[in-house]
Amino acid sequence: MSRRATRPKKPAAPSVTADSPCPCGLAAPYGECCGRFHSGAAAAPTAEVLMRSRYSAFVVRDEAYLLRTWAPRTRPAEVDFDPSLRWTGLEIRETTDGTAFHQRGTVTFLARYTQGGTPGSLHEHSRFTRHEGGWVYVDGDFADAD
Repeated sequence: MSRRATRPKKPAAPSVTADSPCPCGLAAPYGECCGRFHSGAAAAPTAEVLMRSRYSAFVVRDEAYLLRTWAPRTRPAEVDFDPSLRWTGLEIRETTDGTAFHQRGTVTFLARYTQGGTPGSLHEHSRFTRHEGGWVYVDGDFADAD
């Protein structure tokens, strides 16, 4: 019998179906909103829509989508999902550029979560760029949440 190193099991994703409200906060159901980006059926047309779809990917723990939409020069080898963390809401605070007419854009957002039952929030100013024709996340700066 040979021994192989096994990768730790990823935590189970929350149950989100195509008909569920989209975690990103827009009015469309998940399948018509961020789910179509996660499946590869469509590409996010703006930096803000990519930001929303990446937030939803964290909610449903879609590592493949997160890595696919991360700029190659800043992309980690894997995404480490904390099993005690549950994302509970997204608020877009500001966007700059990031449309079909731009090569770069920024999105400032506040994402709420609970971790082990304790509420918290993440406030980030994220940078996006175009890579091979599509929007990708580059990096971000954390700010004090309010």
